Amino acid sequence: MKNILGKAILLATALLFSITGTSCSNDDNTTPEKEKTYDMSGFAKGADVSWITEMEQNGKKFYNANGKATECMALLRDLGMNSIRLRVWVNPEDGWNGKNDVVAKAWRAQQLGMRLMIDFHYSDTWADPSKQGVPAAWKNYDFEQMKQAVADHTKDVLNALKARGVNVEWVQVGNETTDGMLWNDEVGDAALKVTGRASKNMANFVAYINAGYDAVKAVYPEAKVIVHLDKGNNLSQYTWMFDGLKQNGAKWDVIGMSLYPDWITDKTWEQVSDACLSNIKTLSGKYNCDVIISEIGMVWNSENAAPFLKKMVDGCKAISTCEGVFYWEPECNSGWNGYDKGAFDNSGKPTAALDAFK
Repeated sequence: MKNILGKAILLATALLFSITGTSCSNDDNTTPEKEKTYDMSGFAKGADVSWITEMEQNGKKFYNANGKATECMALLRDLGMNSIRLRVWVNPEDGWNGKNDVVAKAWRAQQLGMRLMIDFHYSDTWADPSKQGVPAAWKNYDFEQMKQAVADHTKDVLNALKARGVNVEWVQVGNETTDGMLWNDEVGDAALKVTGRASKNMANFVAYINAGYDAVKAVYPEAKVIVHLDKGNNLSQYTWMFDGLKQNGAKWDVIGMSLYPDWITDKTWEQVSDACLSNIKTLSGKYNCDVIISEIGMVWNSENAAPFLKKMVDGCKAISTCEGVFYWEPECNSGWNGYDKGAFDNSGKPTAALDAFK
């Protein structure tokens, strides 16, 4: 797998420079094309494109509205985005989203002037509200060993990024940790002493967050540390968690939210977005910190996708304590890994949903 991943990284790097580089002409009468400039500052308009190297390895190509093949991150930049989010897994079976893959993607983003968010799952695979699996290598760790593993893994990846000259602006210590992370749900006192499931042992979860927080600051002192939950429309979920974190001495800089209206079946997308925008104001005031939409998405061919994204991006920009909005894996079409909430159509072109970021 290492050779395949290495070839994919080299191929992607060559593609990046072949597409974004400038060409020379021997025709002295040719007027050089004016280089386009991009404002990458201010409100973060971003995308999680963690699947990109795997998609490229599988022959996926991306096209602008005129049908010109374009490197994906460069295309997203042309669509108005200024930031990239990348997930990190501890020891993924196939290498994707592992340290080397993350560093390669982050370096590509940096060459384009994109800002960067790193999303630690602290798992070998997906971590979300329904599962927060302990990495296989950490399975038998006690509490102190687990806390140290969080710190060591965080520093290891961030130091690799720093060594490559990559700047990191935000770091998530956990992904959609709605009920904590590093769950050990075996029965007994020993398991309870280790688990980071917040509803069972909030103090442990806080200790793991703080281990990650301190590790981030040791490598990137200016990076902002995010604690991320799902369902940004659900205020009680956030107050339960952040009250518990505060009472137990947790450290964080920014509250991260996910928002997927398709998964909230008892409300319209308008109701979901209104509630989320209201919650951003409430939470930033209550906990004296900024908020960021770490993930957002809607079914790729829904007629509601474009108005929903516009409402959320415009609404978040109007809130001074909201730092930005990140679309989750917009480069996917409906056939990739069964995911249907990307923002590219089946011809490889962006849909109208991404107009919100212009």
